[in-house]
Amino acid sequence: MTGAPPDKPPIAGVISGLDGFRPFSGAEAKVVAYLSSGDFDRLGDGLLPEREDDARTMRAELLRFLILGDNSYRSHEKGVRVSGAWITGILDLEGCRIPRDIGLKDCRFEASPVLKSAIIDNLFLDGSHLPGLQADRLEARGCLSIRGATVTGEIRLSAARLGGSFEADGVSISSPEGIAIEASGLEAKGGVLMRGADVKGGVNLSNVRLGGDINAVGGTIVRPGETALNGDGVITGGDLALRGAKITGETRLLGARFGGDIDCTAASLSQPGGYALRLNRAAVEGAFFLRQGASIEGTLDLTATTIGAIDDEQSSWPKTGDLLLNRCQYGAFIGGPVDAASRLDWLSRQTPDRWKADFWPQPYEQLAMVLGAMGHDEDARAVLITKERLQRRARRSRAKNPALRTALAMSDGILSITVRYGRQPLLALLWLVLFWAIGAVVFAIAERYGAVKPNSPVVLRSTEWTMCGLEQTESRYMPSSSQVLSGRATAGENQLTCFLRQPEASSYPEFNAPMYSLDVLLPVLSIEQKEFWRPDPTKPKGPFTLNFFFFQSIVGWALSLLAVAGFSGLVKSK
Repeated sequence: MTGAPPDKPPIAGVISGLDGFRPFSGAEAKVVAYLSSGDFDRLGDGLLPEREDDARTMRAELLRFLILGDNSYRSHEKGVRVSGAWITGILDLEGCRIPRDIGLKDCRFEASPVLKSAIIDNLFLDGSHLPGLQADRLEARGCLSIRGATVTGEIRLSAARLGGSFEADGVSISSPEGIAIEASGLEAKGGVLMRGADVKGGVNLSNVRLGGDINAVGGTIVRPGETALNGDGVITGGDLALRGAKITGETRLLGARFGGDIDCTAASLSQPGGYALRLNRAAVEGAFFLRQGASIEGTLDLTATTIGAIDDEQSSWPKTGDLLLNRCQYGAFIGGPVDAASRLDWLSRQTPDRWKADFWPQPYEQLAMVLGAMGHDEDARAVLITKERLQRRARRSRAKNPALRTALAMSDGILSITVRYGRQPLLALLWLVLFWAIGAVVFAIAERYGAVKPNSPVVLRSTEWTMCGLEQTESRYMPSSSQVLSGRATAGENQLTCFLRQPEASSYPEFNAPMYSLDVLLPVLSIEQKEFWRPDPTKPKGPFTLNFFFFQSIVGWALSLLAVAGFSGLVKSK
């Protein structure tokens, strides 16, 4: 149906090049008449048409002609700009070179536009309704914008190259059975912007090269049970911004490189029973944000990931069994807890046995290093002690021989309570002090009961010592002097006490229980108490005192050696 005559007569030269498209609809006649002036930009009210009518309908073939032009017709330097059109047929611009912008905003397409291998300036499809978009290998000097558009099929941008950004803010894309945006290999000096987008289907950004951000702030991507956002091999100088985003399905970024941050503040990432967020082998120069109610339902995989810093909250951590941190390296915590108890709870959410491993020491070493660098030395030491305990427990569980397992358990138990597996060697000194105090009490009691005797054969054979073993009412024949001598001990007095009050004993070194305990305990010292005194097993308390003497000597040697080994690092797990 031929439209009504235009208000302004068309330019004579233009009509001759368009004869093959006659008769025009009302919309086509209006576009043809005014497009070359650069002032025309909408049909009707310019809004997305709800039904096909003469005042809105344009054929894709005519639109293609107007975009490309020929010797008889050339569009305005501003390019083709039409809004509010109902476009029938296929807009096929595959392989075309178009040195101007294409602006088809708030238009309804009956078929997916085709721009494969096309070379253009900018393409604006904002607010339009499309069954899809085929733009593989597209080259654009500027941007490709579909902001606020509704797309009911797949958008294909594989290997496309953009001088600006791919702008899809507020877009609604529905391809629930497969991929909604296929942009693998995309190169853009700008970024990929999907702020507030509603995407039903997968987004494939694998191996893209970007100068800007991947920004899906406030967006929704739904592809349950599958990969919802694939960013494997992404290299971008900007951020991955997922603030407030909701992604159902796996977010996968294996081997990706980000010059900025990964911001999951207030985001919801869900893939129950699978991977919710995989950053395996990724490198993030900025920080990783996981806070303000962020939720991860599924596994957070940070295996071999390198991160500049971490800013997180305990309430946003994955549940036990859903965290992987093996070989993850990070520089600092710029938010969230930095105490050992909280961070050990963080590490405990790893369950190596789920992944057929018994223990991963690296996450504990990394955490301790970071806490130490931040000045939390005590917390760092607590982390390393926990690491030693768990690592040794894993070693015992690998032992098949029960005897070996028992020996390891005893050895680990001793190292735990004495030097904290070499992480607190000074603890051995506290044990030495404890045993010294116990020894001082034991030997003082022994002295009180006379269970200590001189450690000198001469003294033990002397008349003074011998006769002090008898009370004054008793006597004994002494072969050495061929005399019968009376005892010297008063009633109830023990031999040691009697001897010490003899004038002949005044020149003998005095027994000192604390010094004697120290002399027995420390093998490297010689206070000479052991040289002059020893326990007497023939007296009350004597057998116990003698046994304690031997026990304390062994303990002293053992604790001294453990302290030396702890300071030298010999008992630490490698």
